[in-house]
Amino acid sequence: MDPTADYGSFQTIARARVNTKLIARNWDDLLRLAGSLHQGTVSASELMRSILRSTRPSTLTRALAALGRIPKTLYMLAYIDDESYRRRILTQLNRGEGRHSVARAVFHGQRGELRQRYREGQEDQLGALGLVVNAMVLWNTLYMEAALQQLRTEGLAVHPEDVARLSPLVHTHINFQGRYAFDLAEAVAQGALRPLRNPYELEE
Repeated sequence: MDPTADYGSFQTIARARVNTKLIARNWDDLLRLAGSLHQGTVSASELMRSILRSTRPSTLTRALAALGRIPKTLYMLAYIDDESYRRRILTQLNRGEGRHSVARAVFHGQRGELRQRYREGQEDQLGALGLVVNAMVLWNTLYMEAALQQLRTEGLAVHPEDVARLSPLVHTHINFQGRYAFDLAEAVAQGALRPLRNPYELEE
């Protein structure tokens, strides 16, 4: 941002500068744009389509890009400087990839492709996919908590740091092919959980 400053080892890496004069000249328009997004009169997708539609970016578009360099730079500096911050971001990325892995497994029939020709049909497909994934996550969460409570009841130590590493996105135990029966046992229909399996009996 300051052409006279010495940024040390970043001096040769950070070649572009933030055009503060361009931001200042278009500040009122940037505020109006932010207000429109906040009030919902303009959606972010509409804004992006408007920006990408033109081959020659407008002055407001260039000012918006210049303003965006500031939080982007702050983020990159924080990422480089703070190890715990990098770990939190990696955790979030792993969770996101875990969710995508479940969605790909559920979506195996169409090879992960949307085949509907119209937006409404695509939205229906995505909505159904999200519903199934959410149902799986809810199922796993309920039974993982029941299993943890069973371990506590048996007097085994359950450490919070171990629980924090558990993920409700596991799906190797779910059969995505074959026949499905939706007849519930009376106890399950009334809200009770199925009895937990004994892993030692399964090994035998």
